[in-house]
Amino acid sequence: MKNKLLFTLFILPFLSNAQDIHFSQFNETPVLLNPAMSCTAFDTRIIANYKNQWASVTSPFETYGISIEKALNHLKLKKAFTGMSLGIYKDKAGDAGLGSLSINLGFNAIVKTGEFSKLSGGIGAGINYRTIDATKLQWESQYDGSAYDPTISSGEKPLQKSFLTGDLVAGFVYHYARSERYISAQDGTKFDIGISASHYNTPKFSYALSDDQQFTKLIFHTNFDIGIESAGVAVVPSLLYMRQGPSQELVIGSYFKYIIQDQSIYTGIKKPCAISIGLFYRAADAVIPSLLFQYDKYAFAVSYDLNTSELTGASKAKGGLEFSLKFNMSPGYGKSLGKSLNRATSH
Repeated sequence: MKNKLLFTLFILPFLSNAQDIHFSQFNETPVLLNPAMSCTAFDTRIIANYKNQWASVTSPFETYGISIEKALNHLKLKKAFTGMSLGIYKDKAGDAGLGSLSINLGFNAIVKTGEFSKLSGGIGAGINYRTIDATKLQWESQYDGSAYDPTISSGEKPLQKSFLTGDLVAGFVYHYARSERYISAQDGTKFDIGISASHYNTPKFSYALSDDQQFTKLIFHTNFDIGIESAGVAVVPSLLYMRQGPSQELVIGSYFKYIIQDQSIYTGIKKPCAISIGLFYRAADAVIPSLLFQYDKYAFAVSYDLNTSELTGASKAKGGLEFSLKFNMSPGYGKSLGKSLNRATSH
């Protein structure tokens, strides 16, 4: 019962200005962070995400997501091209079934600013659908000092069961990479630096039948892939900072990547393969050990949140188990590989 009370007190602030869908593996949710991230590194990218959180406190948060990116006319245009993305994310949490469904369609334009660099600007529009079973909520005022008594009036305003809002997002990204064909190739330095603004239309966002509006969320994100020449290893640091109204979040950390096998340049028979071990820290909230395995165009990541916040007593330091599965197809992959195979077989 104590755990349930602590969780109820924790979740109350989000009932009027609900929390956005949230993943610790933020590098595996690129278009959720910024619509300009679409197609900067890959012509086609599909990512599936799953997270289970707060299982030791109450009914767990379960979050699902899938994003699809597709470049348009990339092979036909030399200097600039466009991309589109679709992101669908759903979660459900707690005994009251606090749920959300977010669907967002993004569009971005990518301009090549140099031999290895690109600048991307993107916009997105979508919907957020929120649900709750308010009859299952327990309020602090319904505790008589020793136990929960449902016959005591909560004194709270009635909550609507669901509501639907529109959403707008926009952002910019600078992308640099010497080679983008393989996700585990030994290619020197690659990095992204981006900024974005979500909910900049400040939609009405409340279960409490009020005129409360959702704060605009500002995001700064960056990630690097720094290869150590001839060593077969790379350092892959990244940082995420988000601010939404009075709330803010900082996540920082790094993967350390070992390249098991690089790709064969001409035949394509040897597929690139790498494994990465990472540690990330979400300020005042969690330590996040992570493991990432990459093979050719595929990647699988698993991480676990070890809670370090004030809820540690209730959560017993348990946070959330998270998985992601990714498929990438690089610019001109099939065409370039076919030419390489033809050259190899003609000698």
